[in-house]
Amino acid sequence: MPNNIALFQKTMTGVLDEVYKQSSLTSVLDGNPDLVREGANANELIIPKMDMDGLGDYDRNSGYVDGDVTLTNETVKCNFDRGRMFDVDVMDDLETAGTAYGRLAGEFMRTKVIPEMDAFRFASYAGASGISKVSGNGATLADGAAVLAALRAASNKMDEDEVPYEDRYLYITPTLDGMIADLDTTKSKEVMNRFAAKFLVPQTRFYTAIERYDGSSDGETAGGYVKAVYSADINFMILHRAALIQFSKHIAPKVVLPEANQKSDGYRFGYRHVAIAEVYENKVAGIYLHHKPYTAYTVTYGANGGTGTMAAGTAYAGLAFTLPACTFTPPEGKVFSAWSIGGESFDPGDTHVFTADTTVTAVWADA
Repeated sequence: MPNNIALFQKTMTGVLDEVYKQSSLTSVLDGNPDLVREGANANELIIPKMDMDGLGDYDRNSGYVDGDVTLTNETVKCNFDRGRMFDVDVMDDLETAGTAYGRLAGEFMRTKVIPEMDAFRFASYAGASGISKVSGNGATLADGAAVLAALRAASNKMDEDEVPYEDRYLYITPTLDGMIADLDTTKSKEVMNRFAAKFLVPQTRFYTAIERYDGSSDGETAGGYVKAVYSADINFMILHRAALIQFSKHIAPKVVLPEANQKSDGYRFGYRHVAIAEVYENKVAGIYLHHKPYTAYTVTYGANGGTGTMAAGTAYAGLAFTLPACTFTPPEGKVFSAWSIGGESFDPGDTHVFTADTTVTAVWADA
């Protein structure tokens, strides 16, 4: 039986890898597996990082200026480690049960795992510090001409930042792609030809941030993911493969035989997927994000016994809002102490992420 289990695990891992490659929109961005090694733990990887000095003057007497090339191997912890355990009813043998699990696992991959994996990657790259993005709070693209103008601006930005043309991939919603297709102009074809490939991303996978359910807490037992409260819909992203730290691996399915199964009389199969989606800090120019506007909230200020007025501010979901200095005149015998938001104190200059229209209240202390 142990040999049968080992054979099943090896076969099933290959099957799941194939489903992943065929169905995932982001699998084309995976790094070269030959460049990465397993870490000490199942959720760790060892990846190479290289940096080097630029050109210096050549001197006819002293010759070349010395330069340094730094090649390091860095251990990184995977930021995606998800799994599920499935029960398969009592069957004659492992082969029969394995076939049933294979069908289940394939459908699970296509409808649950891959959409979440893609959504997680897009959100991870969208949240990386220093990437290029649409200015301000984002923009809604109303027609094909607006989409083309945004794509051209994004491409020009990457050109100016000297991001190579090779391996630039466009991810765009079907709605916006349809707007471009309706134009059917030479200009639209020229813009679209600047990408190595184009992938259509359903909006349900395309957010600047997601919330992943843990599968066990109240309200989260179904698992999966949802759009985070602090997020915006993505219109399109341009991703340069070399900018990404993206590796993925399936852990061999865990098999629990009926005689060892303490929860039921059937077989149990454990599915686990471990991956990483991050950005090289020196290659952030290889990512361009264009998103719709974040939800806006009005921030008003309460004098709490003081006098005067302060203009309301505008905060956006998902973006930190910086609290201003208090310009209210304090009550007699008092000085400003702090701002209060929901009972929590903040100093001017502190930041806060708002989730609704909010009144920030001045707190006074004895002078």
